[in-house]
Amino acid sequence: MRGPHQDAADSPVQRLKNLVDEAVSVARTARRNRASLNGLNFYADKMAKLRTEATLAFKESGDPSLGDISAVAEMIQLVFAPEMDLARRVVVARELAHELQTNKWKADAVPAISDNLFPLSLLSKTRRGYLIAVGRQMNGCFESGWYDACAVMMRRLLETALIEAFEANKLDGKIKNPNGEFLQLTELIAAALSEPTWNLSRNTRKALPKLRDVGHLSAHSRRFTAQRSDIGPLQPGCRVAIEEFLHLAGLI
Repeated sequence: MRGPHQDAADSPVQRLKNLVDEAVSVARTARRNRASLNGLNFYADKMAKLRTEATLAFKESGDPSLGDISAVAEMIQLVFAPEMDLARRVVVARELAHELQTNKWKADAVPAISDNLFPLSLLSKTRRGYLIAVGRQMNGCFESGWYDACAVMMRRLLETALIEAFEANKLDGKIKNPNGEFLQLTELIAAALSEPTWNLSRNTRKALPKLRDVGHLSAHSRRFTAQRSDIGPLQPGCRVAIEEFLHLAGLI
């Protein structure tokens, strides 16, 4: 018979804790051996495998559909990210271990946010904590009446979804400047609209300039202050455009 201690040891949360410890250990060993976790070597392959196992354990550990564990999802991304600095990885791993140990992430530490602007359940399917976090902030700002902040977060979510789509299709070279930096949103949208690899829907093509313009005004205009009437009509286009690019990225 299996005892309660054995069940706890085999739980998804415990497996996730063990994977976090192993990720830190692999990162330390890789640095000691001067091996890049972004390269083609044993340590990079091991970290990629650990990241996959951690994603599966996280998925089994609970329903991440609405935001109260978005911070945990983001920490998981950071701990297993190949480019993460070791010192920062250790700090995040400790924070993540604390969250998992105390089960704070299963409680109501973060207030629920409604799907008033974009369905968070769609973002949860991506398993990308940074997308979930931005979506929560965007919806929360709209709910609270902080419309300029909402427009800026909408702009950020769109920009991230665009980059994800280009990267997933190995087209990211088309959206980088000569220094290897990603282009600004205006250039990203222009590249997306002209990209022959995909055939964007009519609704997405119509929505992109509108989302860009309001985002720019809220982020950069000295005298423009967004109102609910500026953001509300963008909701259908926001939903269609971002969802389409997440599909193109293979995230949902």
